Amino acid sequence: MTDAHANTLYLSFSPVCLPYAEVATYNLATSTQQSKPTLRLGLAQDLLSLHPTLVVPAGPLTTDKVKLVGKSSITRFFARAFKNGSSLYDEKPALQYEADKWFDAVRAGKGEAEAAKVADAIKAAASSAGDKFLLQNGAVTVADLLAWDAVRTQCAGSKDNKGVASWISAVEAVPGVKGAVELVDAANAKVHQLDVFRYEIIKQVSALTGASGDAIYPLLEEPRDAANGDLSLPLPRLKLPGNPVQIAKDLATNFKTNTLITKAASAGPFLNFSINREILRDRLLPSVLIQESNYGRNASGFGNLAIVEFSSPNIAKPFHAGHLRSTIIGNFIKNVLESAGWATVSINYLGDWGKQYGLLAVGFEQYGSDEELERDPIRHLFDVYVNINRDAEAKPEIHDQARDYFKRMEDGETDALGLWQKFRNLSIVKYKDIYARLNVSFDIYSGESQYSLNQMRNVLEELNDLSLLKPDAGALIVDLKQHKLGTAIIGKTNGSMLYLSRDIAAAIDRQNYYKFDEMFYVVGSQQDHHFRQLFKILELMGKPWSEHCHHINFGMVKSKDGNMSTRKGTVVFLQDILDNVKGEMHEVMKKNENKYAQIEDPEMVSDLVGISAIVVQDMAARRVKDYELDWNRMLSFEGDSGPYLQFAHSRLCSIERKAGFEVSPSVDYSLLTERQAHDLVDIISRWPDVVRDVTTTLEPCNVVSYSLKLSHAVSSALDVLWVMGQERPLAEARLALYRAARITLGNALRSIGLKPLERM
Repeated sequence: MTDAHANTLYLSFSPVCLPYAEVATYNLATSTQQSKPTLRLGLAQDLLSLHPTLVVPAGPLTTDKVKLVGKSSITRFFARAFKNGSSLYDEKPALQYEADKWFDAVRAGKGEAEAAKVADAIKAAASSAGDKFLLQNGAVTVADLLAWDAVRTQCAGSKDNKGVASWISAVEAVPGVKGAVELVDAANAKVHQLDVFRYEIIKQVSALTGASGDAIYPLLEEPRDAANGDLSLPLPRLKLPGNPVQIAKDLATNFKTNTLITKAASAGPFLNFSINREILRDRLLPSVLIQESNYGRNASGFGNLAIVEFSSPNIAKPFHAGHLRSTIIGNFIKNVLESAGWATVSINYLGDWGKQYGLLAVGFEQYGSDEELERDPIRHLFDVYVNINRDAEAKPEIHDQARDYFKRMEDGETDALGLWQKFRNLSIVKYKDIYARLNVSFDIYSGESQYSLNQMRNVLEELNDLSLLKPDAGALIVDLKQHKLGTAIIGKTNGSMLYLSRDIAAAIDRQNYYKFDEMFYVVGSQQDHHFRQLFKILELMGKPWSEHCHHINFGMVKSKDGNMSTRKGTVVFLQDILDNVKGEMHEVMKKNENKYAQIEDPEMVSDLVGISAIVVQDMAARRVKDYELDWNRMLSFEGDSGPYLQFAHSRLCSIERKAGFEVSPSVDYSLLTERQAHDLVDIISRWPDVVRDVTTTLEPCNVVSYSLKLSHAVSSALDVLWVMGQERPLAEARLALYRAARITLGNALRSIGLKPLERM
């Protein structure tokens, strides 16, 4: 994952600065390279931005991440970074001077007038047989590409001139140039349609008030009352000088309506807008059908790398319901970051070291069975762990035996490490089976054992050199009282290390290796204090990246009679939960014999529906809330639930199967005039907003709420907008609407880690 990220160039742009020249230069400059970086294209949120941006991650091309802004800078970078023997950018002083004049002319271009000057120069050059620069000997140069870009995008009239037209044709005949146009146009077609309307508003409001687009955009919201329009701007939050009520009236009077924005009206301090819903419908639906699984994705995280650490069970302990939240929330965070263009590295940081493994080894000698270990390692080791802890309560000397055994592990004794490695390997195999059921995978299985005593002693030395480490009653501490974080115990004076020292070593190691932009630890809220101490210590150690480390906390999972405990054996195994819910769902499915007979793999479907019930129930509320493991609630499939969402998706799939025809490219969307159709279009159009918002909030409940709202709208539409029995044009239009809804709902379900079902 990191290698792919380091070998990727991230180019983002707006519809007003289409990067034809940049992509064409990249294509030409890398045309002879056997191994070249990948170029990713994405639209910037600011649809009015005049400048494209290129992010070059730390890797083969640069030691540290570099951001280049501007068409000329990016084009020049490509031409110089990937020399292929051509004259794309000639280093000879005279030709370089001529090229730089072209760069400066294009960089300064501000519309039709400036672009026309470039076109005039091209026309003159095209008529000069002795010209030494433009298309010299049939070889295109960077100056050609920049000028061609300017004329193509800003000076449509000049293309009617025969000389200019022939020159454009000559440029576009060069292999790689035409391909650049196709790539850029395809990326541009993925524009967020609601943003087209928002930026039409921003353009005028910014011109009338002087407020920046960045300030206006996040304030545009849905009015509380739909009768007030489609978008609303609360003027007090814009903090303009004057009376917000009067400002709203003045703006409503001076705002010029057009084909996109059909009405502007004030309501107290609010400026409300109505958009052209027909244009939204006609642009949105074909866009969703073309994008399919990419619908809703954006480029806001282009060029950034995030580490997401989640799940992190303890080896030889059960993967219980308490790990469920970390697993599914962490997977969700990884998914939504990738939807926003981030590169991610998912890490399962296993609890695979410490005295408890000495205790487990002592217990295995008495209670262990190799056969049971092979058959079900996690459950058997759990039983051993519970039994030896019970014995240790009556015989404290067992803890001394455990410490001695763990000391043998730390000293690298082969027999001791061999048994530990066997426990670890067999447990990971079992964990992977459960993760596969949950549709979760990891890039890396790491663990506490990865960080040696030497690495942690290096941490101690660094803390000591910074005068942060102090001995205190047999412990080595960092005093954080002045930061209201108490005392952080790093290790002991006898040389043993605690979790905090390993976490410090792991964070430093990850930054050195991955050079991450953000790191997320998805761990329960009971560890809040631990992570505050960790991040503060990293800050005091002078690690500037410490502010980019985040603890994503969540509430505890409780049983009906209190918190669950591994040591006391009161844990409910997640595998048992999954199996029981699967069995319950299977029985429900059998009650409908006709539908059951149509399902190819009922076992698989019942498992996925059961997992959907668990995941949606868990994610229905904000993640900081505690979660009560209530079997009655878990096994209920009524109301707003995971099975309901899966049923909505499978119902939409069924409509497509039974329709018996495909939607033609020339579908007449104007036939979708009913209120239910407009409501469904409106909800579908807001999925990119949800993706963008949850990238910041990291709250899966927002996706669950959206999915339920979309499913309710689908149900309302299906009651009145039939496909079967309708004339073909109307049937096609409605089928296209339902396909767009199915694509959107499927993308939402996948973002929370579920596999959308086509039959159930």
